[in-house]
Amino acid sequence: MPLNRKLQQVVDELSAVVDPQERLALLVDRAKRLPELAVEGRTAANRVSGCVSVVWLAGEMREGKCWFTCAAESPMVRALVAFVAEFFSGFTPSEILASAVDPLESLGVARNLSPTRRNGLDAARQAIRAFAQAHRDA
Repeated sequence: MPLNRKLQQVVDELSAVVDPQERLALLVDRAKRLPELAVEGRTAANRVSGCVSVVWLAGEMREGKCWFTCAAESPMVRALVAFVAEFFSGFTPSEILASAVDPLESLGVARNLSPTRRNGLDAARQAIRAFAQAHRDA
């Protein structure tokens, strides 16, 4: 499924929730069901700089596709980063690099976040793109 189609699927799924705070709460609940980055992966190399909260994001390649897991000290930040990590997981590096999609913006969630939180999420997306760039020819 292309990224644009996945985005439409997510938007359709969450569009029934009109209130932005309820959408955030739904993302927090959703993140609780996702695997969290193991303690061994919480290294300086996986730390996302630019986030006020401590965030770790790790990528791995499986069968030519990128897969991401994360951890964060704040449940809200973990939920947001986990959503972005889950969104881009399962795509090839080239698909990730060819896309300018911001799933949180498309859901209308990003505009309700503080500038520092948006900057941190931009840093997490850049970390995903950097991983994809490093593994483009893998």
